[in-house]
Amino acid sequence: MKSPLSRNLLSLAVALAAAAPTLAQAQSLPYGDMTGGGAGYGAGSRDRAAADAADDGDDNGDAPRRSGKPRVKISPYIEAQQVVFAELHPGKETLTYSVVAAGVDAALAGRNNQGSVSLRYERRFGWGNQAQDSNVVSGIARVSSAVVPGTLRIDAGAMAARNAVENNGSLSSGGLAFGDSVTQIYSVYAGPTLTTHAGDVAINGAYRLGYNRVESPNAIPVAAGQPQIDLFDDSVVHSASLHAGVKPGDVLPVGLGVGAGYNREDISNLDQRVEDFHARADATLPVTSDLSLVGGVGWEKVQVSSRDAVRDPLTGNPVIGKDGRYVTDKAAPRQMAYDVEGLIWDAGVLWRPSRRTALEAHVGRRYGSTTYYGSFAYAPNNRTSLNLSVYDTIAGFGGQLNNALASMPTQFEAVRNPFNGNLNTCVAATGSVGSGQSACLGSALSSVRSSVFRSRGVMASYSRSGDRLQYGVGLGYDRRKFLAAPGTVLAAANGIIDENYWIAAYLSGRIDRSSSFSTNVYANWYQPGDAAIGDQRGVGATAAYYRSITNHLSVTAAVGLDGVTREDLVDIWSTQAMAGVRYSF
Repeated sequence: MKSPLSRNLLSLAVALAAAAPTLAQAQSLPYGDMTGGGAGYGAGSRDRAAADAADDGDDNGDAPRRSGKPRVKISPYIEAQQVVFAELHPGKETLTYSVVAAGVDAALAGRNNQGSVSLRYERRFGWGNQAQDSNVVSGIARVSSAVVPGTLRIDAGAMAARNAVENNGSLSSGGLAFGDSVTQIYSVYAGPTLTTHAGDVAINGAYRLGYNRVESPNAIPVAAGQPQIDLFDDSVVHSASLHAGVKPGDVLPVGLGVGAGYNREDISNLDQRVEDFHARADATLPVTSDLSLVGGVGWEKVQVSSRDAVRDPLTGNPVIGKDGRYVTDKAAPRQMAYDVEGLIWDAGVLWRPSRRTALEAHVGRRYGSTTYYGSFAYAPNNRTSLNLSVYDTIAGFGGQLNNALASMPTQFEAVRNPFNGNLNTCVAATGSVGSGQSACLGSALSSVRSSVFRSRGVMASYSRSGDRLQYGVGLGYDRRKFLAAPGTVLAAANGIIDENYWIAAYLSGRIDRSSSFSTNVYANWYQPGDAAIGDQRGVGATAAYYRSITNHLSVTAAVGLDGVTREDLVDIWSTQAMAGVRYSF
């Protein structure tokens, strides 16, 4: 049997391989192109806003015009830290850790190849019997490579994060992310996007293959009488789309198109499966040079199914495996949790008043009810990014995480917790990232319950990278309505609605030629729909000071505070202090 360390190293190797620049800008909105040309509008009109802002020389003096020569920056490092962790409530225990770490931050910015990678491996050695040793793998990568410029692009992304799991399945990623309730989360995807023409007809196709995994924590705090929460294990995600259309004015004054899409997620927990197929026709009516009305009508079939758990022959209770999850009864018939088939439609507007601004808003009917979705992107220059997205989708934890990762920009700097190196909710957008892409993963990482859900919400992010200061904020709301088959062990979750509100912000900058600082704050409020599980609120803040000793050697000092308040379990508050040294190659 593989040890936890070997499994972590294997997962990191998979993530590194997937992050190579042979990897799909997935469409973040439910349908294909409605503009009648160019890339699918889920990735087209918004990405062009950013590309124009990056290539345009008029950046208000913030950055020079991008040249044809790609810029490459690779910064490997090794690090040693001494960390003191003090529990403030409910106990008064103080623990000490020694930490060694190795990592790399890399960026590639060119016309045909772009990408950002931040990977870190950390080994924590505890002093005393109460301080546990641990391994931490964390990182995020997004790369895009134009195999045939203007025609074929390969995109990929990968992430690894370490989070503490609470009694309701929600996640905490601050300074409390170590101990028995901690889990490692991995996500990776890759796929091609094709853009070509047949006469006046623009043809667009895309495919994405993704994999997601949540390792089983050793223990989860559960109050007496609380129900068993089945935690997500792993899933494989397929997403494909094809669209053909003509732009307004090419053949008719109105742009016309037809397209189809297929999404499938296979979740290991109880063999859950999500299948979504749709086909539609769409039209685009220009109103002014920068405003168009869009609409579409089609047909969709969405199914969610699963099997039941193995039952104890004496008690009839579901059997739980060594990993703490239900054991799937492979011989049990597949049972339907959700089955919707019929007409779908939507109508909306596309507004692009300048090269730096893009807005789209839609209302329609999907999944058997009213749906709303859209996005707003503003890129006044290649150092500033403002993005807003409204979404509505049916997926499992892995499918939503893959979608969020695919929507991340290719140009960013990772924002990390100075104590454990873990990734914060948002990244710092840089370069050409005013692309209308999301710069946060907050909504996707709210809960690791295994049940499939319909997720509706809104997310916004703003970031600014100046000469001396870099700052950003992300916030969002996510509403998950779980879908489970009657007669199965997950039936109790059917119809339950969980809600999560979150915010994260950072501020960093240079003090003088040799020193700099960084600060991070986060807060979230998780409201589970199950009355037997109480609400949870988490808050945290860190502050760090960095000073360069030589061109390669630097020292760090940091302090932090984290807290989780829970209705049915004791609150936890802690503080940390750290001193460390880093050598950058």
